[in-house]
Amino acid sequence: MLDHLGQTKRTHHCGALRTAHVGQTVTLMGWVNSYRDQGQLLFIHLRDREGITQIVFNESVNAELLAKAKQVRREFVIAITGECIARDEKNFNPVMATGEVEVAATEIKFLNDAQTPPFELENTLASEELRLKYRYLDLRRLEMQKNFRLRHKITLAVRDYLDSRGFFEIETPILTKSTPEGARDYLVPARTAPGKFYALPQSPQLFKQLLMIAGYDKYFQIARCFRDEDLRADRQPEFTQIDMEMSFVQPDDVFDIVEGMVCAVFQAAGHEVPARPFQRMPYNEAMNKYGSDKPDLRFGLEMQDLSEHFANGPFPVFADAVAKGGAVKALVVKGAATWSRKQYDEIGEHAKRHGAGGLAYIQVLENENKSALTKFLGADGITAINQAVGATVGDAVLMIGGDWETSCNALGQVRLEIARRENLTNEAENKLLWVVDFPMFEYHADDKRYYAKHHPFTSPIDDDINNLEGDLSKVRAKAYDLVFNGSELGGGSIRIHRSDVQAKIFKALGLSEAEAREKFGFFLDALSYGTPPHGGIALGVDRFAMLLAGAKSLRDVIAFPKVASGSDLMTDSPSEVDKKQLDELKIKTVEFS
Repeated sequence: MLDHLGQTKRTHHCGALRTAHVGQTVTLMGWVNSYRDQGQLLFIHLRDREGITQIVFNESVNAELLAKAKQVRREFVIAITGECIARDEKNFNPVMATGEVEVAATEIKFLNDAQTPPFELENTLASEELRLKYRYLDLRRLEMQKNFRLRHKITLAVRDYLDSRGFFEIETPILTKSTPEGARDYLVPARTAPGKFYALPQSPQLFKQLLMIAGYDKYFQIARCFRDEDLRADRQPEFTQIDMEMSFVQPDDVFDIVEGMVCAVFQAAGHEVPARPFQRMPYNEAMNKYGSDKPDLRFGLEMQDLSEHFANGPFPVFADAVAKGGAVKALVVKGAATWSRKQYDEIGEHAKRHGAGGLAYIQVLENENKSALTKFLGADGITAINQAVGATVGDAVLMIGGDWETSCNALGQVRLEIARRENLTNEAENKLLWVVDFPMFEYHADDKRYYAKHHPFTSPIDDDINNLEGDLSKVRAKAYDLVFNGSELGGGSIRIHRSDVQAKIFKALGLSEAEAREKFGFFLDALSYGTPPHGGIALGVDRFAMLLAGAKSLRDVIAFPKVASGSDLMTDSPSEVDKKQLDELKIKTVEFS
């Protein structure tokens, strides 16, 4: 028989009681986390989002109350009233914040019962699929609630900081126009305009620029965004970003605001506040040294360039790569000279998975250098390579040759894999840096055309504007990414504010004037009405929370996430809809075999 809550009022959360509360009559409400029946004594661990308190029922004090309490089961919702008492020192529980006290119950109310959960809430062995199907139970776990407390602190700190710097929080539309660039749009059929569609925003990019044109000077939004793309641990189809835009700024102004905001978030999250200014690194340096535009600087292992040593040399694979404008990249790995053949093969396969044709290596041993390259270069050639990269006895030199981007990327991935295998990363350290001077365009060999590296509204560096009608590979952008421990936390740029420059960018991307007007006509019109210089950035809230929480996946910091297929296991969506709804939208579905 369940009880009514009636006029019973909660006096404290379950994680609140300390020795200062001893002697007070308290009322707690929450879920039964666990219980221990010892005959004449019953102990219940009562849980809410703030923690756990031990409740004790004693037959010698109230046998009838004990009998009622023995009906309790895991996850029952109960209210208890009793006296906060001190535990004997020998019974302290150092794991619990409330471990020096307990509540001697004088009343218990059963507010609701519960089925046996499909998994034990604190059982980390339960499959993720099962936990996502019953997400409302998974979210009861204190670890998850800790993550969402952190996420709340992040967004609160962001709002407080930006408000103090004169930013307005302004919402932008969710139903908007499809302007396909990059990821696929999620489309929404318009019932009142059959055959036409809204798109869910991949970002508020155009709208925040329009707000600058409208004279709002400083804008931000905790914005929901949507991208129809293949998922992985650090991607979701719907996500949240801290979206910002400012007028009359250059990159340094954006960096100053963002660094202050990031430091405010670190402080609110209880982390050591990073030193300012954050390190800055040009894109080419990041790729050449670390093989990534989001380098993890918590360990060394910098890449080196051996292109000159192999140019016109006797090893045809590397010589040919250099002759075609490519590069030979190398890593010196301390202690790797004694790796087994299997270890080298595994690293070589890892390189191939990231585009490399293969991995060459030299083992620098006490009295010899072991390498398959010796038959091409000779002993002196091998020694010259070792000297060039500073390899000494016990080291191994790993090398990849090919086009510049592939060589950098593949060896960069090898660098990360070695750090993982050898535990090189200082997990106690946080490294933030700005990667700057990105290329404006990237060439796609499949369709033999250039695409915008970031988006087509990014301003080129002033000195490179003349190259927009020449070699597009030499055009750099006023773009920047904020990198946090090897993950891209956010990216932004100074935007194009002149119609003539925007027209040149569209032309460089192969968009005719008619196509540009069809996709972006409203925005092009706006540019002609006095657009101020402006720029901004968007930082991923989900990723920021994941990294600060030390979580393994974005799903650990999103309340109701999707799995890799894009489906929601809890609600069983996406799902079919009633034919009447489709008829109203003038939509027919077809079956595919």
